Amino acid sequence: MAMTGILGIAEVSRRTGLSKDTLRWYESEGLIPLVPRGSDGRRRYSEPTVRMIELLVRLRRTGMPVKQMRAFVAMLAEAESTHGRRMALLEEHREEVLSRIRELLTDLDAIEEKITHYARLIQDGRDCAEEPITDPAIRAEQRRKE
Repeated sequence: MAMTGILGIAEVSRRTGLSKDTLRWYESEGLIPLVPRGSDGRRRYSEPTVRMIELLVRLRRTGMPVKQMRAFVAMLAEAESTHGRRMALLEEHREEVLSRIRELLTDLDAIEEKITHYARLIQDGRDCAEEPITDPAIRAEQRRKE
């Protein structure tokens, strides 16, 4: 049973998409502060801790190495004196993410071009081997799928 503003590990798992084991690993690796426990021995996550976990999930999903995540979390413990370094770390990561996005968009364009190429072949009644499809039933089926 969760108290207001305090969540158990199952609730945090659902909210963040991380397994309970991964949440425990984040804690053991120092990516999140030690999570206090209730009188029943169960972890009790505060809202600020859950928001930190959500940020870490995003950083990891965007490819930030765990080593950099650890550095970011360590800077948090140093409070305001690290705002500039934290911002620099995040700006550098943002540039890497944007570079990957540009690369993915270029790759997506190549995929779209190939799809368009195959659609033209099919529309012209040719299969991928460029052999004409003469069977009207097959051509009709292909057009139906378009």
